[in-house]
Amino acid sequence: MTGAGTDWTALDALPDPAVVVAPDGTVVHATPLLGRLLRRAANELAGRPVAEAVPLLEETGRDWWACRRPLDPDPVTRRLPETELTLVDHAGGHRPVLLTARRAAGEQAALVVVLRRGERRRRLDAARSELVSTVSHELRSPLTSVKGFVKTLLTKWEQFTDAQRRQMLATVDADADRVTRLLGELLDVSRIDAGRLPLRRSMIDLADVADQVIQRVDASDPNDRVVVDLPDDLPLCYADADRLQQVLTNLVENALTHGDGAATVTADVDDAEVTVSVADEGPGLDPAHLPRLFTKFYRPTERRTGTGLGLYICRGIIEAHGGRVWAESPPSGGARFRFTLPRGTPEALEAPS
Repeated sequence: MTGAGTDWTALDALPDPAVVVAPDGTVVHATPLLGRLLRRAANELAGRPVAEAVPLLEETGRDWWACRRPLDPDPVTRRLPETELTLVDHAGGHRPVLLTARRAAGEQAALVVVLRRGERRRRLDAARSELVSTVSHELRSPLTSVKGFVKTLLTKWEQFTDAQRRQMLATVDADADRVTRLLGELLDVSRIDAGRLPLRRSMIDLADVADQVIQRVDASDPNDRVVVDLPDDLPLCYADADRLQQVLTNLVENALTHGDGAATVTADVDDAEVTVSVADEGPGLDPAHLPRLFTKFYRPTERRTGTGLGLYICRGIIEAHGGRVWAESPPSGGARFRFTLPRGTPEALEAPS
C-alpha cells in the first residue's frame, strides 16, 4: 500500500496520535489526535512534507526525519524501534513523545507512525519504579525476619525452651502471612488494572459479612472494638461476599489503626442502593488528601504506613460491583469511609446497560 487511494480513517480510532507518510515523504493522513497534539487541524497536514508538518527532533536537536531517513526503502526492516523524540507543535512548543513506526506491505509502502505522549510514559515509568520500591521495602522486612529466626533456630535449637521456639515460629508464621497478603494485593492490583477482577456474586446479607469481619478482627486483637449498627430491614445485595469482606476488613482495620477508639459500621438504604459507612474516632483527614486517597500507592502523610494499595483495591472491588467509594472528614472529627452497592435482582444488575 503506497498510501494513495487507501482509506486510512480507521487509524482515527487509535488511542494515540498517528500519521501516514507516502514514500515521497508527504503526509497521506493525520489523525485528529495528532492535529490536537500539533495544535492545528489534522486535515491541513495532508499533502505537506512530513518533516515540516510533523517536526521531530533527536536529543541532540537534529531533525529526526533527515538523520534517520525512515522513508528509505528497506526490504528487511518493516518496524522501527521505539524512539524518544521531541515533537515541535504549531506554536513552537516542545513535547516529549515516543515514536513507533511500521511500513505497510509492498515495495513502495506507506509508513505508519504512531506517537505516544512522553509524559504518560514517564508517569508509567514512575509508577513502576514506585511499585518496585514499595514491594522491595515491604518484602524485605518480613523476609529478613523469617531468615533470621529460621537461621537462629537451625543453629541454636537446643539453647531455647519450647515456649521460646513456639514464639519464634509464631513470628515466622505471621511474617509469612504478611508476604502472602502483599502478593495477594499485587495480584488484585494487576487484575483491577486489566479490568479482569473476578467476582462470585450471589444474594448476600451484609450483616453476615460484618459479623465475619468482627470475628476476624477479634481473633487478631481482642482489645479492638468494632460497633456495628445496621438497620433490621437491610436488603440482600447481589455481591461477592468474600470481596466485600475484604473491603470491610480493610476499612475497619484502617479505622482501628488510625483512630483512638472504636470503629463504627453503619448503613443507609434508599430505592437505588445501599450505602455502608465505616467511621473512626481519630483526628480525621486533611481535606487536601481526600481526592487522592483511593489512587495507587497514595498514603497521606499523617497515615504513612502500608503499601498504599489497600484503598485502591477497595475502589476496584466496589466499582466492579457497580458502586462508588469515597472518604469524608466530618467537622465533628474522625474519618468516615463510605461505599455503595446497587440494589436489584441478579437479572437486572447483570443486564447489558
